[in-house]
Amino acid sequence: MTIEQVREQMPLATGPVVKILKQSDSYKMMVIGLKKGAVLKEHKTVVPARLIVTEGNVLYNEHERSVNLKRDADFEIPINVLHSLLALEDSICLLIQG
Repeated sequence: MTIEQVREQMPLATGPVVKILKQSDSYKMMVIGLKKGAVLKEHKTVVPARLIVTEGNVLYNEHERSVNLKRDADFEIPINVLHSLLALEDSICLLIQG
């Protein structure tokens, strides 16, 4: 699965398009495609994670804060904190775990 394939699936998607690009025993890299208005529902990570916005604009939400992440933003996601993403425009993000 490539970033381009995720981009092609986005117009018909009813929610986030999430695909693994690469993984090993120590890390996982995923691409997340979100159409404007799409939500990646609340969840937690139990490993260190970094979100990189390569296209678009997303709103990262936690209980007490929201962070607007635009193209080229690089954001460290805290471990064991409930969070979600809202696409403010069509967006592509890379998520690196591990």
